[in-house]
Amino acid sequence: MTMLNRRRLPVLLAGLAATVALPALAHHGWAWAEGEQMTLKGKISKISMAPPHPMLMVESEGKLWQVDLGNPNQTERSGFRGDTAKPGDAITALGNRHLDKTKLHMKAVRITLAGKDYDMYPERIRTN
Repeated sequence: MTMLNRRRLPVLLAGLAATVALPALAHHGWAWAEGEQMTLKGKISKISMAPPHPMLMVESEGKLWQVDLGNPNQTERSGFRGDTAKPGDAITALGNRHLDKTKLHMKAVRITLAGKDYDMYPERIRTN
């Protein structure tokens, strides 16, 4: 390997790592979501506690929404676990909808089940 290639290899590897990480970073912040919050009411059709973040599929008015919860630690701290709810349970989610209105996708700051609140992001909750 020439000296020039030895110098370029770390730069190329760092660039490749950054390129691979960009989609994950873009998805996991709040930049993809509207600033205004919305309320979604419906019934849970599926619960996933798999990383990178737990999520619910919620049927509302005949449409299926993806509701992202907090990261696994935040979700657990809120008191919500995989056995807290089951498909068919009524839910209210407060959160921020995807900027692309064609996507039925939101990031929940709070979910409410059977009158109990589970606050994923308490510092982000805005109620009128």
